[in-house]
Amino acid sequence: MKGSDRPLSEAYDVALLDLDGVVYVGRRPVPRAAEALAKARADGQRLAFVTNNASRTPAAVVALLAEVGVPAAPEDVVTSAQAAARLLAERLPAGAKVLVVGGTALRVALYDRGLRPVSVAAERPAAVVQGFSPDLGYGLLAEGGKAVARGALFVGSNGDATIPGEDGPPKPGNGALLRVIQAATGVEPIVTGKPEKPLHREAMLRTGAGRPLVVGDRLDTDIEGAHNGGADSLLVLTGVTGPLGLLTAPPHQRPTYVAADLTGLLVPHPEVRRDGDADRCGGWTARLRAPGDAVELDGAGDPLDGLRALAAAAWRTEGTVRPEAVAEALRRLGLPAGH
Repeated sequence: MKGSDRPLSEAYDVALLDLDGVVYVGRRPVPRAAEALAKARADGQRLAFVTNNASRTPAAVVALLAEVGVPAAPEDVVTSAQAAARLLAERLPAGAKVLVVGGTALRVALYDRGLRPVSVAAERPAAVVQGFSPDLGYGLLAEGGKAVARGALFVGSNGDATIPGEDGPPKPGNGALLRVIQAATGVEPIVTGKPEKPLHREAMLRTGAGRPLVVGDRLDTDIEGAHNGGADSLLVLTGVTGPLGLLTAPPHQRPTYVAADLTGLLVPHPEVRRDGDADRCGGWTARLRAPGDAVELDGAGDPLDGLRALAAAAWRTEGTVRPEAVAEALRRLGLPAGH
């Protein structure tokens, strides 16, 4: 895990921020998020809100951000629907028909790229694009399946198997729904959302970022997407991923930095120093005993520094450390394991 002697809001010109689990959860604001983002802007960092959710237009995202105290303009929002529309516009002639298995946001993104949204396979569309919509029904899935079976290009806005449930367990996401057409036709979709490269490319083209920082709460979308795009990343512990998930992350899902929440943008991040068989950060020292067997932690101070030292020690294994190998160290820090 890297360190930064400058606040991340000064070290990176653009923060590419995930939304659900980072800025808000459902429609509830994440504590301190609005204040932290206002301060990051005051420090000169530009903010872009990058989301796998293809069911909301940029204007709708802006309205939701306003509800949680974060001012933004539609041009600050980058969606998987927009990434899918760009990919299709680059592969199809202007005015080509695209069957939309999804909602209004996908249709708007296609119109903006000069493509023609349709709803039935009888129109002989050149492509099918599918994005999450809570109103998606069997009839539209069947039309999409017919068009894909006839040879239409199949694109999915994102592959998230689940979406957060505001007051309960996760609900099926677009990745689960994509499997309906995939199973019926045997055709695997091209996916444009995180962690795949098209959405990161869309964000880079839209923002002109020179040194971006990807900020997210999920290892398998935000952080892996940063790796795929060659960008540094900040994991915040306000959403899906908890300390245990961080410590057991495979190499392609390990963040550059970790913070409790978005206030992590506003401060320097201490570097973890390797000293023989020990990893040291702040007042904490972590050691890996009998590879993969146990990670021991000694010291005192900021629990996040202890977590950083633990991560460096746990990541020394060739694969991923076992959860039980770090359980006692997490208890020592007083941190909930999470996922």
